Amino acid sequence: MDTIFDDLANALTAPRVDAWRPVRTFALDLAAKLLMGVAIGLGVGIGMALAG
Repeated sequence: MDTIFDDLANALTAPRVDAWRPVRTFALDLAAKLLMGVAIGLGVGIGMALAG
């Protein structure tokens, strides 16, 4: 009976493998690039509108 609880405790405290980490990293990188592109585009557009 003790071995069952030991196995359960080991399974619950074992490090978890996150299979979505590469997908999440790629999505976060893509979102950051998109946001930076929008910010630069708005900056250039407002600058051109102010310049003339």
